[in-house]
Amino acid sequence: MNVESFASGNSLFHRRDARVKLIGAMVLSLVLALNTDMTVAVAGCVFSAILLVLSKPDPQLFLKRIALVNIFTLFLFITLPLTYSGDSSSGLAIATLIALKTNAIFFCFLSLIATSNAASLGYALQNIGMPTKLTFLFLFSYRQLFIINQEYKRLQRAARLRGFIPGSNLHTYRTYSNLFAMTLVKSWNRADRVHQAMLLRGFSGVLIPLHRQTAGLADYIFLSALLFIALLLTFFSLFPNFS
Repeated sequence: MNVESFASGNSLFHRRDARVKLIGAMVLSLVLALNTDMTVAVAGCVFSAILLVLSKPDPQLFLKRIALVNIFTLFLFITLPLTYSGDSSSGLAIATLIALKTNAIFFCFLSLIATSNAASLGYALQNIGMPTKLTFLFLFSYRQLFIINQEYKRLQRAARLRGFIPGSNLHTYRTYSNLFAMTLVKSWNRADRVHQAMLLRGFSGVLIPLHRQTAGLADYIFLSALLFIALLLTFFSLFPNFS
């Protein structure tokens, strides 16, 4: 289980401070999400795609992710022209706008957010003013994902070793329900042991990062460029006659 596939690398984006990338991603995503102009949506999608190319992702992995995201947009292209009030061209235009905005935000998050690991993002959230409890919830939820995955795979292997063959019958449904229930119970027990271990080691409610990032001049220039692009997109979205 690897949820940080894009975090390893040495591109311009990987070297930037996580706080800078987080602020830039939030501002750009908000501007793109609230935009209703087709030209601005196309420009935002192109700009986000350029950011993604500069972040140098693994092409095969990226294509898999973009295919999963666009299953939803493909469904919109099928349904909206038939169900949108008005003619089919209006529904097609709305579907196109949603698809452009969806892909633009997705590209933006892949290039800016996915190029940092979860620990860096957690500390970045705390440093930009997010509540400490919310930061803890993010970090420990991320850690718990791996615990749940490990417990599920272990129980699944145990079931196969005992001759379990899934099928469309009551025995299979009962086995899977027990499997999911035991996964949650065992994950809870492991999480409780982790909490006790942290208390024994003097945990006082403050997480100390192993690697502290410091924003330099390049980070501030990078953030200024992102905010300038967001400002331009906002301007042309509010005043489409200038585009």
